[in-house]
Amino acid sequence: MTVVAITGASAGVGRATARAFARDGADVGLIARGRERLESARREAEELGRRAVVAEADVADAAQVEAAAQ
Repeated sequence: MTVVAITGASAGVGRATARAFARDGADVGLIARGRERLESARREAEELGRRAVVAEADVADAAQVEAAAQ
């Protein structure tokens, strides 16, 4: 099983990357600011039949990203 953590996953390239990995069969960890768009990205991955978890964090803050990874 492949699991991929994606930062900036709520929009743009990060969200497109999350969809691509989910389409290719990976489960995804979605990290970004903004719970609402993260939840939307989670639903997209789940609609593709993959598991997805969200962690709200500002990716410019290393401590927040580390906490999200935990």
